[in-house]
Amino acid sequence: MTKKIVITGIGATSPLGGTARDSWTALLAGESGARPLEQEWVSELELPVTFAATAKVPTAGVLERHEQKRLDPSSQFALIAGREAWADAGAPEVAPDRLAVDWSTGIGGVWTLLDAWDTLRERGPRRVLPMTVPMLMPNGPGAAIGMDLHARAGIRTVVSACASSTEALVNAYDHLQQGLADVVIAGGSEAAIHPLPIAAFASMQALSRRNDDPAIASRPYDIARDGFVLGEGAAALVVETEEHAKARGARIYAELLGGAVTSDAYHITAPDPEGSAAARAMKSAIEGAGAALSDVRHINAHATSTPVGDIAEYNALRRVFGDLLDDIAVSATKASTGHLLGGAGAIEALFTVLALHERTVPPTINLTEQDPEIPLDVVTSPRALGDGEVIAISNSFGFGGHNAVAAFRTA
Repeated sequence: MTKKIVITGIGATSPLGGTARDSWTALLAGESGARPLEQEWVSELELPVTFAATAKVPTAGVLERHEQKRLDPSSQFALIAGREAWADAGAPEVAPDRLAVDWSTGIGGVWTLLDAWDTLRERGPRRVLPMTVPMLMPNGPGAAIGMDLHARAGIRTVVSACASSTEALVNAYDHLQQGLADVVIAGGSEAAIHPLPIAAFASMQALSRRNDDPAIASRPYDIARDGFVLGEGAAALVVETEEHAKARGARIYAELLGGAVTSDAYHITAPDPEGSAAARAMKSAIEGAGAALSDVRHINAHATSTPVGDIAEYNALRRVFGDLLDDIAVSATKASTGHLLGGAGAIEALFTVLALHERTVPPTINLTEQDPEIPLDVVTSPRALGDGEVIAISNSFGFGGHNAVAAFRTA
């Protein structure tokens, strides 16, 4: 028998705020998390892109000193978001063997890896820290949460580029349906605002180069869009069976209806312009939830603000919804947060959950002149979602041709 799966806790640290609620408030206010980078290496290395969407609240003011020293920034973000989500869910009393973590990252501990390489070259092997490997492991963020909360039903890490944390959420749903746990902490984190990823993304013409005005650089669907803005942070959601949540009197934000994962098998970085596999993921997520396409009233789109990617997603959306798409409220929240890579799906799922819970569709900023080739109903100021049962989906697509879609319903 299919179980109802619900969201009972949320947590985040993002370019918009140090908590989930602060991030949501800033999103509704139309704020941008993009800002100039002030580190010396920006000018020293003559980076072509001099801004990013950095975390608004430094981890130094939140974590203990020993946690900062022993965790890569990606794990630090994860621990902050995970703890907030757990507290927001009421710190459920659950047996460790029934508590799991489904986490994700796109790149992992890149700061630790590259700092260690610099230390090795400049100071020799004896100065490389003994914690280097545990800190750079992609599974480090999930492990940090799992150890902090004593989760023993499994700690799994998905690495599928920018689809990672949506895929982790789909996995959480499946693991609960399979009876492997009663509660799962799901989400993703990324901390890749480092000169090498910036230089590499810039080299492939993926980043916006609006160095003179970072706040308006991320422009999904705008005719003048020129690339994404690199972001960092983490988001976590506490997911559990409805039976378990009701038994403990938990607040329920929304229902997680499941999701789907597909792959393009087309190109290592470029999306399939036809969007057939992405469309199949969306259709499968909706049909798997027992819903009709006409039930979907809100989409949090992947919408990175790249010239090619935004059109490819539109083609996939139109392939799925046809004329129904014209009446669906679409948000592209990367315009505000930047692109959190492996953490993007988690923060966007969190925003989708809050949109349903508060019945408010968040805005897409920086849309001055909408691309006529993408005729979507893009929400540019907070909009009421209306009454009755509402279904929403959150899309994530990543390098390697990864497609992941999660579906939600009002509680």
